[in-house]
Amino acid sequence: MTERPMATIGFVGLGNMGLPMTRRLVESGYRVNGYDVAADARSRAAAVGVRGVPDLPGAAEGADVVVLMLPDSNVVATVLHDDAFRAVLEAGVTIVDMSSSEPMRTREFAAELAEAGIRMVDAPVSGGVTGAEAGSLTVMTGGSDEDVARVEPILETFGRVRHAGPIGAGHAIKALNNLLSATHLWITSEAIIAGQRFGLDPEVMLSVFNTSSGRSGSTENKWPNFIVGQTYNSGFGLRLMLKDIRVAVQLTDQAGAPSRLGADTVALWEEAAAGLDPSADHTEIVRWLTRTGDAPATPTAP
Repeated sequence: MTERPMATIGFVGLGNMGLPMTRRLVESGYRVNGYDVAADARSRAAAVGVRGVPDLPGAAEGADVVVLMLPDSNVVATVLHDDAFRAVLEAGVTIVDMSSSEPMRTREFAAELAEAGIRMVDAPVSGGVTGAEAGSLTVMTGGSDEDVARVEPILETFGRVRHAGPIGAGHAIKALNNLLSATHLWITSEAIIAGQRFGLDPEVMLSVFNTSSGRSGSTENKWPNFIVGQTYNSGFGLRLMLKDIRVAVQLTDQAGAPSRLGADTVALWEEAAAGLDPSADHTEIVRWLTRTGDAPATPTAP
């Protein structure tokens, strides 16, 4: 394996996304210190070549870059404000927050870190577990040109890097992307359920939509890959989607932009979340939708 200029990476968060991402880093020649609060997650990472460490300081010790792949800004704050973790960070280290975080809080974190000489880049991703495994994620970065360029070789391990703007821009565009994703998954599901009630075949509908103006990531990926076969295993939780779209609507409100449909989308997803298991995948909104009317109990494949 080829040694990289920044050879040691700390990685905090070894869950559904973090595990395949750290595997790709190891396969690309990086040394990875991986930490997760769950011991079994650390064990799985160790099996793919990650050096599992028992605590946060261990992830940061000796690292040139520390990647955070965490659920939200509150967990990011807990990590960044951990005294032992901060004590081992050296000036010049770059924190890369790949979590789906709140843009304004990201800017606050970056300002705090800058006072200690620590750089920060936000770099959330889109593409799910499948994209993480294949290295085909879209990585949306926010930060100075210099800081983003410094970590870009690492981020390219995960997929296509798109520099969105200054710090916080990556998290902003990720939230807005997921607002689009949540909205078109919902309306796509309503349309296909209506078609089923009329007697149309879901796969026929999808084949038409995907060569017509109604196509989207929901018709091209989510419905055929996770819903028609009733696996509902995209790897992205419903409550994580709900958290992201709340961030997006908060952002539109802060910007003074219209958000009527966005607010309605949040309300609908909140209703579905209340009716589904806390661990539900976001594609399971279809199960909830089919239970709320006279549609078939589950989507049917031909």
